[in-house]
Amino acid sequence: MGWKSALRSLEAAQPRRERAALLRQRELERQQDQLEQMEELERARYEVEVFENYVDVITSVHKDVGVFWDWKTILSSEAPEEPKQTNAFEIDALSKLENYKPGMKDRMFGRVQNKRRVLARAVDTGRRKDDENYHNALSQYKIDYSDWGLSNELAELAEGILAGEANAIVDVVTTIDPFEEIINLGSNVDVRVVDSRLVDTEIQVNSEVVIPKKTKSLLKSGKLSVRNMSKTKYKLLYRDYVCGCVLRIAREIFAILPINMAIITAVGDILDAKSGNIENKPILSVAIPGETLDSLNFETLVPSDSMDSFAHNMKFYKTKGFVLVEKLNPADFK
Repeated sequence: MGWKSALRSLEAAQPRRERAALLRQRELERQQDQLEQMEELERARYEVEVFENYVDVITSVHKDVGVFWDWKTILSSEAPEEPKQTNAFEIDALSKLENYKPGMKDRMFGRVQNKRRVLARAVDTGRRKDDENYHNALSQYKIDYSDWGLSNELAELAEGILAGEANAIVDVVTTIDPFEEIINLGSNVDVRVVDSRLVDTEIQVNSEVVIPKKTKSLLKSGKLSVRNMSKTKYKLLYRDYVCGCVLRIAREIFAILPINMAIITAVGDILDAKSGNIENKPILSVAIPGETLDSLNFETLVPSDSMDSFAHNMKFYKTKGFVLVEKLNPADFK
């Protein structure tokens, strides 16, 4: 099969749980086909809900994470033992039949033959139950053996990952592709291996694609109101999206890799005061230890506020937005 196919098969067997915002987005997308048949007020409510849901999606990106990969277990897993046919239930029923000794009441009321027939039927029932248990165990064994086979395909890869081999780490990140949602939103992610316990990651964020320029709301009349989003609201929304993406990337990396530290730098278009030009530069750089990340409550935290939990470089002003910062040096965190 090959380790890539095995990896994808194991991942498919452990589907990730999607947050409520994404599930609602799917529902709204299904309703889109009915948009032309909607009355004006109903259409207005629908468009507002789509807008609000989209904002919820891009500001809750940090709440989801893929499955955890236990490479030590994959490396050390042994083939399951094939079950053997047993006849425990049959033997137990047969013993009761052979040891049956009619009592006085059984003889007096003529129940001896009937009881022997019942005990004899119990032997047949026990035999069938032994067969059923064996076939069930055999079916489960085939499933477990197949899963073990997939894990066995990955054993060499697991050995490389646990040893911190750069090629193995890049291969597994590329194959699992945990950053699909972020990329679909318009941002790109690049992972570089520094050593066996540290990765240096860069996310190329794109506010022009991701952050909406206009807001939608309902007037008292029930009609749709479309307005330009205020600059302050736009910048605050962009900040939470960027910080949320950084957290999401960190969570995905630690779910896949047995590392201690991830340095994540967000790069975006920004005014360089020295040149006066809009340039693609770092706007946020964070060093995230796995232990600290595990202590956070992602359902309730505010992404931008959570950056204070880590060593980071970020300068943000409500009027200006992000300003250029220096990228953290991986060498300082080895």
